[in-house]
Amino acid sequence: MLRIKKNDIVAVITGRDKGKTGKVLRVFPAQQKVLVEKINMAKKARRKTQQDQTGGLVDIEVPIHISNVMLMDKKTNKPTRFGVKILKDGSHVRVSKRSGEEL
Repeated sequence: MLRIKKNDIVAVITGRDKGKTGKVLRVFPAQQKVLVEKINMAKKARRKTQQDQTGGLVDIEVPIHISNVMLMDKKTNKPTRFGVKILKDGSHVRVSKRSGEEL
């Protein structure tokens, strides 16, 4: 079971974007990285094409290591650790350590 999943709200706990929150757009399990909306922005030079007539420098999100982000608790709206709870049907659910609610 992966720690962070797509569409989770996470907080950055270290690095230049420390304290910011955003939604996970994509997870790269092999590299242990996540792509977070509006976090870890970088400039990229784009060539002018027939589809994109402007070209020039654009801001893009760059993946950040999964250890540098922490899940946000929906109830308290603060970063939290989580545990795994096994339901009666055998499925696994992530549970917040801060409030005890399911994530």
